Amino acid sequence: MTHDHDLVLRPTPAQIEAALNPPPGRNGGDLVVETLTGLGATTVFGLPGQHALGMFDALRRSDLRYVGLRVENNAGFAADAYGRVTGEAAPLLLSTGPGALTSLAALQEAAAASAPVLAISSQVPTAGLGGGRHGYLHELPDQAASFRGVVKSVHTVRAQSQIPSAIAAAWKSALTVPHGPVWVEIPQDVLLAKTSLPVVTAVDATPDELAPRPELTAVAAESLSRAERPAVIAGGGVVRADASGKLLALAEKLNAPVVTTFGGKGAFPWEHPLSLQSWLEDRHTTDFLEDADVLLVVGSGLGELSSNYHTFEPRGRVIQIEADLGKLESNHPALGIHADARLALQALLETVEERTDPGAPDRVREVLGKVRERIAAQELTLEQDVLAAVRRALPPDSPSFWDMTILAYWAWSAFDAQSPNTMHSAQGAGGLGYGFPAALGAAAADPTRPVLAVSGDGGALYSIAELATARQYGLNVTWLIVDDGGYGILREYMTDAFGQATATELTRPDYVALAESFGVPGLRTTPGTLETDLAKALAEPGPSVVVLPAVLRMFAPTHLGTD
Repeated sequence: MTHDHDLVLRPTPAQIEAALNPPPGRNGGDLVVETLTGLGATTVFGLPGQHALGMFDALRRSDLRYVGLRVENNAGFAADAYGRVTGEAAPLLLSTGPGALTSLAALQEAAAASAPVLAISSQVPTAGLGGGRHGYLHELPDQAASFRGVVKSVHTVRAQSQIPSAIAAAWKSALTVPHGPVWVEIPQDVLLAKTSLPVVTAVDATPDELAPRPELTAVAAESLSRAERPAVIAGGGVVRADASGKLLALAEKLNAPVVTTFGGKGAFPWEHPLSLQSWLEDRHTTDFLEDADVLLVVGSGLGELSSNYHTFEPRGRVIQIEADLGKLESNHPALGIHADARLALQALLETVEERTDPGAPDRVREVLGKVRERIAAQELTLEQDVLAAVRRALPPDSPSFWDMTILAYWAWSAFDAQSPNTMHSAQGAGGLGYGFPAALGAAAADPTRPVLAVSGDGGALYSIAELATARQYGLNVTWLIVDDGGYGILREYMTDAFGQATATELTRPDYVALAESFGVPGLRTTPGTLETDLAKALAEPGPSVVVLPAVLRMFAPTHLGTD
C-alpha cells in the first residue's frame, strides 16, 4: 500500500544537472539567502557585522532586497511591522553578541504582538560553541540562552547542510499560529566557508493550522445562542488571523456588542451599531462587560491593558478563543478553545443560532454616551482635537505606527483605525522607539501608501539615526513628533504619585533642523494647523517630519477606584 506522504518528487534531468554542477564562488551565506528566496522572502532587514559578512556578501548574488537600518533594535522593529502588515515572515539579519543582543527589545515586542520575524544571527566560530571561554570577538557562553525566553523557537546551526532545514523550520515556526519571532544562529566559519552543496530551490515550510475542537465550539455555540446579554472582546488575534469579516458576521448573527482591545484596533467597524469601540480603560465599559452573561473573548489573553489593569471581574460565562496556549485561561476561568481565531469564528458561524436583540444598539449607545460624558468633564479639548486632526489627515487605508507616548495612549481608546491591520503600536511589550522604524518597515512592504509614525520627543530620540535610513531608501513615511520637552507620561505618573517628577525632563534638539540635516523635509506645526500640515506631508512622496510642540494630558484612569 502506498501512502501520499511516501511519494517523493523525482527531480528533472535539468535539476539533476544543476545539482551536480552548482555555480562557483558560493559560501554558507549563499545557502542562507537561497533558502530565504526558496521560502518566498523578497525583502530582508538588518545591519552587517564582522561575523555576519558571509551572509551579507551573499546578498549581492541574490534577488533579495536589503533594507539596512542604523541600529539593530530598530531593524527589528522594521521587520516586526513588515511581518504585521504582510502576514509574511520578515527576515532580520544580525551579527554576533552586541548586534544580536541589541535586537532583544524589538523581538520582545514582536512576541507580544505575534509578529512573524525570522531573525538570523551569526555566531562565533564553531570551535567556540559550547560555553568555553575562548576569547573570540563578541563571544557569549550561550548566546541562544539570551533569546529563549523571548522568541518562539531557537535553531542553532553547526554545519552548512543544516542551514536550509534550520531556516525552514524557523520559518514554519514563525508563521504557525500564534505568529511570532524566531531565532537562527550560524557560526562565522560556517557562513564564510566555500560550499559545493547544490543551490537551494523551493523549500516546503507550510505552517500548521490550529483548528478548534468541534465539541468545544458546539458548547460555545449553544451558550452564545441562548445568552441574554452576550458580548465580545476582540483582540489582536483577530487582526493577525485576518478574521475581522468573520467577527462582524458572528456579532451581527448574535446581536452581540463588540469591544476591540488596543492590539485589536480595526478588528470591528468603529461606527457599527454594535461597536463599543476600544474604551477598555473606562469603568463604564468594564461594568458592561462584567454584566454579560456570556462573554466571548477572541484572540486576547485579557492582560493588564485589556482588563482595565486587572480590575475586570466577569460574572458570566467566559468563552476564550486563543492561539497562544500560555494565554488560555491565564487570567480568568473560561471555556478555553485553543485555536486560530479565523478557524474558530468560522466554526461558530456555522453552528450558532441567529439571535434577535433589538435593544443591543441602545445599550451600546448608552455606554458610549457615559464614556463621552466622563471625558468631556475633564477639559481635554486639545488632546481630542489633535487626535481628530491626525485622523482626518491620514488616508483611510494608510497604516499608522505609534510609539509609547500620550497621544498613542489616547489613540488606543479613541482612534478609529477605519481598516483592519492599519493601526499598530508598541503596547505589547511597551518599549520606546517603536513608531518610526516600524513605519519604515511598513513603507518597505508597500510603497504605494503613505505611512504615519507618531512619537513623543523622548521616543523620537531612540530613532533619530533612522532618518538616514528613510532618506537613503526614499521611504514614504511622515513622522509626527509631539514635543513636550520630556517623558510626558512618566512626568504625569510621577506628579500624580509623588507630587513632583524626577528624571523626566529632556534637553532635545531642534527636530526640524535635524531632519533637514539628513535631507528630510521638516515642518513645525500648531494644533490649529496640524491637519493641513500633516495631510500635505503625507501627500508628498518620500520621508518627512512634522513637529508639534504641545503638552498633552491623559484622561483620568478608572482602575484606581477613585472615579
